[in-house]
Amino acid sequence: MSIRERIEAFEKETLHEKACLSSASRGRERSEKFHSIRTAFQRDRDRIIHCKSFRRLKHKTQVFMAPFGDHYRTRLTHTLEVSQIARTIAKALELNEDLTEAIALGHDLGHTPFGHAGENTLDSLLSTGFTHYKQSLRVVEQLEYEGKGLNLTYEVRDGIFKHSKGKGAILSANKEDMPATLEGQIVRASDVIAYVNHDIDDALRAGVIKATDIPEHLVDLFGKWHAFRIDKMVKDVVESSLKVGLDRIAMSEEVAEGVAELREFLYEKVYFNPAASAELRKTEKIMADLFAHLMENPADLIKPYPDGDSLERRVGDAIAGMTDLYALRLYEMFFFPRSWPVL
Repeated sequence: MSIRERIEAFEKETLHEKACLSSASRGRERSEKFHSIRTAFQRDRDRIIHCKSFRRLKHKTQVFMAPFGDHYRTRLTHTLEVSQIARTIAKALELNEDLTEAIALGHDLGHTPFGHAGENTLDSLLSTGFTHYKQSLRVVEQLEYEGKGLNLTYEVRDGIFKHSKGKGAILSANKEDMPATLEGQIVRASDVIAYVNHDIDDALRAGVIKATDIPEHLVDLFGKWHAFRIDKMVKDVVESSLKVGLDRIAMSEEVAEGVAELREFLYEKVYFNPAASAELRKTEKIMADLFAHLMENPADLIKPYPDGDSLERRVGDAIAGMTDLYALRLYEMFFFPRSWPVL
């Protein structure tokens, strides 16, 4: 028996009967030989961590663009926080931590530079529209490894695609909107638990909001401090999911409504704060100008893949993949005047 087979046997013996077992995966679009040491979901996690799109997350905005300070979250640190919250919940419920971690690490690979403003801008520029969760799936299926994709398992790709809820229900009653696995549903809940808490933390640090701005009844419900809020939400997900017999990942009505209210508070007070509107317009112009330039001069940057996709779609891929710093540097290179050479 190989090491991988021993791990798979251990999963069968120790995980909950409703966990998604590595040995029961629906597989990959392109079949591969089994690995002697790693399970299918471990391989997916490793492929995501080692891909270029994952590394670029360290220089992509979470909420605050180019902040002066080292402690503000980036898209990468957000991803790591989601992963840790999700693994805690999965372990408590005896579900598959490797699958949960792989989905969590890959869920935001398609995010644009400049945070929410960047996603909205690219959505308006592309005739087909743009959402980061569709782009995250496109990254792992069609863009990474020079157009070959990462060839991830069905369960990881499903969890990545269905992790996002926007302003919709955190855990939807519509099964079609929800990930097929309980592990994917955990990531969906963990994503919002992570960002409503760390975005409040960053907004307080930046002085965008004051602690007294947070509705008092939400402070009473979740606690005053970052760690208390996360602990309250995580415990509620675990306890509520056990109450429904792990038929689904659940939140109590009180906590679900409170988290949704915190999310709405952030949209109103932080993500599209009127005080930052001038800066948001600058990022919109940067992305629009880069888009127009690359449509006219695709040889400058645009990859020849995926085959059959329009130039517009591939330009969208290029811009979505940029970090904030890279987009700013390109803008300077394409549009700022340079000194003339001395003849």
